[in-house]
Amino acid sequence: MGGRAQMGKRIAEMGFNTSGGVINWFPGHMAAATRAIRDRLRLADLVIEVRDARIPLSSANEDLQSLISYKRRIIALNKKDLANPNIMHRWVHHFESCKQDCLSMNAHNKSSVSQLLALAELKLKEVISREPTLLVMVVGVPNVGKSSLINSIHQIANSRFPVQEKIKHATVGPLPGVTQDIAGYKIANRPSIYVLDTPGVLVPSIPDIETGLKLALTGAVKDSVVGEERIAQYLLAILNSRRTPLHWDRLANERMQTTPEFDGRSENIFADSIPKRRRQLNVSDALYIEDLVRGVQRTLYLTFKDFQGNLEEEGELESLIDAQLTALRKSFRIPSRRACDEARTMVSKKLVTLFRTGKLGPFILDNLPNSS
Repeated sequence: MGGRAQMGKRIAEMGFNTSGGVINWFPGHMAAATRAIRDRLRLADLVIEVRDARIPLSSANEDLQSLISYKRRIIALNKKDLANPNIMHRWVHHFESCKQDCLSMNAHNKSSVSQLLALAELKLKEVISREPTLLVMVVGVPNVGKSSLINSIHQIANSRFPVQEKIKHATVGPLPGVTQDIAGYKIANRPSIYVLDTPGVLVPSIPDIETGLKLALTGAVKDSVVGEERIAQYLLAILNSRRTPLHWDRLANERMQTTPEFDGRSENIFADSIPKRRRQLNVSDALYIEDLVRGVQRTLYLTFKDFQGNLEEEGELESLIDAQLTALRKSFRIPSRRACDEARTMVSKKLVTLFRTGKLGPFILDNLPNSS
């Protein structure tokens, strides 16, 4: 996998990044939020650190690791349904070999969340403490699924303890004996274990542009910070360098249906494919999206197959990416009246949405450390 790591670094340094302008990763107010989380972490007896299973390392907050290294901790690799299942178990084994409890999970699946809570309860039952009330805190960078996890915990907690009691927990402060009300949900007795109902949202640590682009591609950094087209170019660079389009060769000879250009209804369905709350797609929506995905995969396969250049040459790989963005305009049925720049932005947004929702397949973008 050493070659894969070198490939990632090379992609991160490609021309579309260096020419795309300087990226200002952080809004200033987020630093204050991180300070507040640090203060609250002192109260926590266990930390559930939620990471994106597609980027198990890049979605960690390195600045926080020193603070939680002495805490009891579970690394929850969320969105496992979007991550490559063939290597997910190797990531779990990697963390466990580093003496870190780790679980791959899906925050929308109650069975998966119950498994996480059982591990949390087990870890806290081992604690020899006079403290009758134990507190669990959920932390992670934006968009790794913390709120979904908290909502699922809330539902499970209410089924176990329909009447929830208020928590009192000693606060860290200059005055002895000061207590503070903390809203949370009781998940266990003996000891009484509560999970804070508000997750801590951390500023991502971005040591290099490669990490930043992975965070942007998975949605942990706002698209507007990096630019939609740059994110889509990065995605295509990864797909092409991994030769992923060759897996879609079965679509090459399929006669694609001719579907009319987007009407307003269809465009809204696609734009809302990552809703705040998951909603059921009807049959017509599902068929529409499936047809769209097949068209996109077929286009990427054909452009990749027709490519005569060298993927190792940055300029030639960029030419392929540029050709693919142009070809995808037809796949996404973007009206010809759209200006070129506007069309490329629309293509970029839709392509990235397909990746984020798993429509292009399951991926893990990070490389396993020390693997060959």
